[in-house]
Amino acid sequence: MTFTIYTHDSWGLVTVGHYQCLELAREVFHALSSDPWYKQDGTVKGVELVQDAEGGAALRLDWFAFQ
Repeated sequence: MTFTIYTHDSWGLVTVGHYQCLELAREVFHALSSDPWYKQDGTVKGVELVQDAEGGAALRLDWFAFQ
């Protein structure tokens, strides 16, 4: 099972990385959610943590919107 972190911005979806461990993926997710650059940038709309599944489907585990 793998986990992926995406950012959503004005141009679409950007893959941040793929992780084998949920704990590591959550650490990266929380680091991005609290990063001052992302909060001030204005073009990044949110960050998303998903659990990858077979067949291309994914289950959203967490979402943070920069407002």
